[in-house]
Order: sequence, then C-alpha cells, then structure tokens
Amino acid sequence: MTESQFQSTSKSGTRTAERHAEKMAKKKAARNKIMATKTKTGGLLVVHTGKGKGKSTAAFGMICRGIGHGMRVGVVQFVKGKWETGEKKVLEAFSDQVTIHTMGEGFTWDTQDLNRDITAAQAAWEQAKLMMNDPSYSMVLMDELNIVLRYDYLELEEVLRTLSNKREELHVIVTGRNAKEQLIEAADLVTEMTMIKHPFRSGFKAQAGIEF
Repeated sequence: MTESQFQSTSKSGTRTAERHAEKMAKKKAARNKIMATKTKTGGLLVVHTGKGKGKSTAAFGMICRGIGHGMRVGVVQFVKGKWETGEKKVLEAFSDQVTIHTMGEGFTWDTQDLNRDITAAQAAWEQAKLMMNDPSYSMVLMDELNIVLRYDYLELEEVLRTLSNKREELHVIVTGRNAKEQLIEAADLVTEMTMIKHPFRSGFKAQAGIEF
C-alpha cells in the first residue's frame, strides 16, 4: 500500500467512525427520551410458554436475579415431582431466601390416576396462594401451572381472579406450554419458546444439566 492509499484509507475510516458516532448519539438521545417516559414499577405477571425448551430454565434465571437483589422467593412445582433438578440443588444453598415446594407427582402418563393428579394440582395451588398472600415473598414461581390448567385440574376463572388480585408489589411467574389465552391476555410479560431443533428427535434422552 502506498502512502497516499494509506492516507485515503485512514480518512475513509475516520469518516466512517464519525458517522457511526453521530448515528449512535442520535439513537442514544431517542432512547433516553423513551426511557424518561417509563416510570412505573410494581409486581408483574410473567408467563413463559411455547413448545420450545427453556421455559422453567428462564424462570429460574429470574429467581436467581431476585436472590441477587435480596428478595425472598417462593417456588411451587406443579408437575415435576419425581425429578431431582439441578436448579433445586443450587437453590438449596439459599434456603434463607428460597422456599421450594415440589408437589407434582410427575406427568399424567406417569401417575395414570386422574383423581390423584387433580388432588396434587389443587394442593399445589393452595400452597401457591399461601405464598402469594405472605408479604415476605417478593416473587413466586408457579412452575408448570399451565399444564394443570390445560387439563382443567384447576378452575381457570379462580386462578385468573386470584392472580389479578395479587399484591401490587408481588411478581408471579407462570410456566408451561399451551398457556390459556385468558392468562396470556392478563399477563404483563409473555414469552413463547419456539422449538427449532431438539436432541430428543435424534434419539437423545433427557440429560443432567440440559433438561434437569
């Protein structure tokens, strides 16, 4: 490269950097203007649904955030009663901040007992309501609540009514595929996990650190 070519390239790079800085400055100003209008705080109803994996994983990530901010959090697991999950083992180290109630007995094809499944779902719901009404909890995770709602093990209207009447400062997270449309409508934050590929289809079974 000749000296003149180097100088030309250098000037071009400088102009590109200057244009980038100007563009980013405009974006920052616009962003700051938008952020200035966002002043509300308070408890949210969060729903993680969809056929893709990661719904509970994302919810437990929020639980970890809450712990980091000194919150007391409660977890009620409606289905995964038989699985000794990695999340549960980790959270046991924060027993002063986290209370976990694993009240499910596995998936419906595990129990093969409709009345038993309904009884377990109702007991888990009662425990979830106790946590919601306890002012010491800042966040409550209802893991796989969508599953029991899908099978009508709980009365949807009662669940919606209870969630709508929760304490204003309480965050509630609901997970599970096939979330009811009414729940999605009532929620403040909804994320749908979309499955693109899954190792199960290639013959892999559930593995520690990935699925549980």
